[in-house]
Amino acid sequence: MAPAKKNKHNEKYHRIIRAATKIFAKKGFFKAKVSDIAKEAQVADGTIYLYFENKDDILISLFEEQMLLVLENMRQQLSKEDNAAKKIERFALTHLKLIESNKNVAEIIQVELRQSTKFMKEYKNERFMEYLNLIADIIEEGQKGGVFNKAIIPDIAKRAFFGALDEMSRFWVLSSRKKYDIETAAEQISGYFLNGFMNYTPSPLKKAVLSGK
Repeated sequence: MAPAKKNKHNEKYHRIIRAATKIFAKKGFFKAKVSDIAKEAQVADGTIYLYFENKDDILISLFEEQMLLVLENMRQQLSKEDNAAKKIERFALTHLKLIESNKNVAEIIQVELRQSTKFMKEYKNERFMEYLNLIADIIEEGQKGGVFNKAIIPDIAKRAFFGALDEMSRFWVLSSRKKYDIETAAEQISGYFLNGFMNYTPSPLKKAVLSGK
């Protein structure tokens, strides 16, 4: 039976997504079964396949639903600042705060999602690119306002900044003992990058390497 078109207003669809969030976080993606999700959602096993092709499809749909919420929340938070440097600080804090507010989702995104071959190799992650581009937009805004060095390449910087936040998020999810709080981590990471965005000077090493010296 071909899966029905996903309807975001369908109550059963959202019930399955919520159930999958609990099951994936509790059992892990590989150990979780579609029947486990159906039981948690209180629907028949066959009902799952009316909305999703398979377990990977459920995982990706879960991610898409969460990214919509994350994007909306991040845009709201950034709108509270009118300075590019402050926006970088707020981005870092908002991103890391998501771990505290929804631990199950954080674990799925940081650990389980990356175990899906379909997600890693086949999925066109458009909403994630929107998220990264929020960082690039802030950097470009700072460059236009004379706050950030124009030598910074936003496309590289956005990935480096997100990479630092992502690694801290992964550490927070997997570590049972934390030596510092989320606020401290966000302040430190944003501080490192703001210093670089403002004071970056292109290194002569590039020219030396290209010239063979």
